[in-house]
Formats: sequence, C-alpha cells, structure tokens
Amino acid sequence: MNTNPQPPKQALLQVTSVAKAFGGNKVLQDVNFDIAPGEVVGLLGPNGSGKSTLLNTTTGFEAVDQGHIAYNGQRIDKLAPHRIVQAGIARTFQLPSMPTKMSVIEVAMAAATRAHGFWGTLLGSPAARQAEAAAREKATELLHQLLLSHVRDLPASALSGGQKKLLGIVCALMAEPQLLMLDEPTAGVHPNLRRDIVSALQKLNTQGMTLVIVEHDMHFIREVCTRCVVLDRGHIVASCAPSELASNERVLQAYLGGSATAHTPKAELETA
Repeated sequence: MNTNPQPPKQALLQVTSVAKAFGGNKVLQDVNFDIAPGEVVGLLGPNGSGKSTLLNTTTGFEAVDQGHIAYNGQRIDKLAPHRIVQAGIARTFQLPSMPTKMSVIEVAMAAATRAHGFWGTLLGSPAARQAEAAAREKATELLHQLLLSHVRDLPASALSGGQKKLLGIVCALMAEPQLLMLDEPTAGVHPNLRRDIVSALQKLNTQGMTLVIVEHDMHFIREVCTRCVVLDRGHIVASCAPSELASNERVLQAYLGGSATAHTPKAELETA
C-alpha cells in the first residue's frame, strides 16, 4: 500500500521550499507540498507545529522568508490578502469576530463589496445597486445552503460560536473561490452544528471546491479529508490517507514523542 500518496502533477496550489521565522524561532522550514484541484486536505500537527503560520503565509497574512507559493501556476507569495482572494483563494478564521451592528445577511453581503467598490457603494451608482442586488441574492442562497436562513436578520454578534463559523464560511464563499482554507472549523462547536459543517463541506467538495482544513478532530478528518499533510516543528513529516495516520511512524513520533501512553493522541489516531 502506498503510504505517501502524491497529488496529480497539475497542482492548483504549490508550496515550494517555504521558510518562516519569528525572531530566532523557525516556525516553517523548507516546506514543500502540492494540492490538486478537488482535493480535501487536512493540515495536521501538534500545537506549535506551524499549521496556522502556513495558512497565514499562503493567504498573505504573513510574508514568507524564503521559497515561494504559486496558485494556478502564478506566484502569490508577494500579494496582499485581498489580491489572493481575487485570485481564487479564500479562508476562514479559528475565532471569527462579528460586528455588533450588522445583521447576518449584511455581514455576508459586505464580503462581496469588492464587486462594486467603495465609491460606487457610497454614491449609489446604478452599477453599485445592481451589484448590491446580486450580492443579496448570493448571500441569501449561501445562508440557505449553510443552514443560516432562520437567523439572517439577527445581529451577527448574537450567533453561537458554531453559527459564527458557518457565517465565516458564507463570507469566504461570497468571493467565489476555487480553494477554501479553513482554520479549525469545528473547534468548540456543538455536535449538531458540527454535523451541519461536515455536510456543508462535503457538498462544497462535490460541487468542485478544493479544501484545505486545519483541524485537530480526527473523526472530522476521517469524514471529510482525502489526504493529510502532517507538520512537526515546521517540517512536513507525512502526506498520507487519513486511515494511515495511526500506522505512520513519523506521525506517531510527532504526536507522541518519547512518552507515549494509553491516554495520548495515539488512541485518537487509531479511531480516526
């Protein structure tokens, strides 16, 4: 059995020799991997392994120190975050913050304002009005798809943690990305909403969306992901199917180190 499956040669996202340090702390070191169109890749690793930094460098929130990142064959590692969104990559955040004076649908629509620009919105031009109508239609559709229609007129800040994560996905999808990157979408989420998130992501993937998901929930990884990329201390130590995590020695070493016990994450890896 192949324990190191590789995506097809025509990659959607290519990360090549990427390094990132904060002071003397080398968070990413010579990171290389490709993601093919249509994949659902779980980005895993112990706390401090570099997962969030890799997400941030890919989406423009942190600059790389070395290496480069390409999307659809074009380098994006020098672009600002909004330019990367325009290129086709959107992301969510682990702890989404929502404005207190905007409703759920207003927040969703605001994620599409790039379509008509600030001055068009301010001046109320015909093009801006048309774009606003299109944004409202799109937001309404996505809120329905992500099971948030019943709270569309509530203040966004009044939503539960899980609902805020769903709204974060809606906002990301308003940009119509090809690649969606999610930072711990089920952390702290009620089991009922967790099922909704799993169902929504699976549906998005069947519609052609490529997904990269930072997640600690191994059951979620098993349900959703087709491949796992595992980081440890800034290095990629494995690229394998979810079912092979528990038997991969480098993954076990990353999670367990030299002090494995019956109560370590190994049990979680085995049941994933």
